[in-house]
Amino acid sequence: MHRYVTLYIGPIIIGILLAVLLLALFPEQIPNPFTAQESTTTTPPPEDRAFVSTVGSERRVPKRPLPEVTRAEPLSREKGPVSYAHAVSTAAPAVVNIYSSRVVDRDDHPLRSDPFFEQFFNGDDATSQQRMLSSLGSGVIVSPDGYVLTNHHVTNGADKIQVALRDGRESIAEVIGTDPESDLAVLRIPLDNLPVIKLSNSENTAIGDVALAIGNPFGVGQTVTMGIISATGRSHLGINAYEDFIQTDAAINPGNSGGALINPNGALVGINTAIFSRSGGSQGIGFAIPANLAHSVLNELVTQGRVIRGWLGIEAQTLSRELAASFGLRNPQGMIIAGAIKGGPADQAGLQPGDVLLAVDGQPVLDARATMSNIAAIKPGTRLPVTIVRNGERQDLTLEVAERPIPSVPVEERSEQNADK
Repeated sequence: MHRYVTLYIGPIIIGILLAVLLLALFPEQIPNPFTAQESTTTTPPPEDRAFVSTVGSERRVPKRPLPEVTRAEPLSREKGPVSYAHAVSTAAPAVVNIYSSRVVDRDDHPLRSDPFFEQFFNGDDATSQQRMLSSLGSGVIVSPDGYVLTNHHVTNGADKIQVALRDGRESIAEVIGTDPESDLAVLRIPLDNLPVIKLSNSENTAIGDVALAIGNPFGVGQTVTMGIISATGRSHLGINAYEDFIQTDAAINPGNSGGALINPNGALVGINTAIFSRSGGSQGIGFAIPANLAHSVLNELVTQGRVIRGWLGIEAQTLSRELAASFGLRNPQGMIIAGAIKGGPADQAGLQPGDVLLAVDGQPVLDARATMSNIAAIKPGTRLPVTIVRNGERQDLTLEVAERPIPSVPVEERSEQNADK
């Protein structure tokens, strides 16, 4: 009997020892059923950043007529061309290279950046010197009046902006206005006989349409890449405060920012703005601001010097199922008022942190970011009815929409890679 027990116990012990050895040598190869999956939640951008109030003060903006733009014919999808040379030759002359530069201070002593040695330097010592920081981008001429659309981050903080055309002409550009929240800027160059791109109706852009990206990637010179429209209406990316991007797999690289995304007819579909990349180069996921939105911002910046948006002065938070249950709500419909800016429309109407906003102007709140974008589109001075839940009880309130103040955002130091998206 003892012999048979020994016969079975021996292999069992050896198997256990081998299993322990395998776990010790290759732990990553063994699946862990108890590992939680990563989850991401999207929270709309807060509205309580530092702002420069525009109440009680009028900015003196020269009276300018609306820019004269040319609308393109609708795109025909019956048959595709063999070559896109005609589209490129039509649009490319209106795509420009933009060189911006600014002077920054830097310390010239190598030990000054070390926290230990920094204490030995007198703060008044003249150990810093100035250097020129340059960035590269692209732009699109959209009007014979010399108006150029580009990205805000291409021109942000620049002391000097130079525009170079494909025909060899160059000019110093005037900044007409910028809109950081859509990442658009309008420049003007004092040149005649300018090539102008036609603007398409970006509402008609369809997934699967051929798209061509034109810009100056890495400063190598004007370059054209091809792809398709991968998606429309992209948001919740955390790139801009207000997002409605066209996604494309046409290669967009550093230096393409502000360049043109065109259709096979050579008409502007969008302004290339950003890429999703883990390497710094194109990985087939690029984003462009739709031509319709760019045209709207262009008109407001030219005629008013700023983009006028509606504003309630609230910080919104997405309502998850868990939070909805804690508020006594059956469905996660609505958004949480995480904060109300003192003196803002929401604060004056009595909204409080912790209130749940269920409806705005009779429309249910299904997506917090989309609701904030809809509020921004409302004309300041409009009386806006809202429905909230407070302490389990529904209440109807009316707010007067105010003009969204200008964000007071300090000029950020950008690496060449980030500035040249």
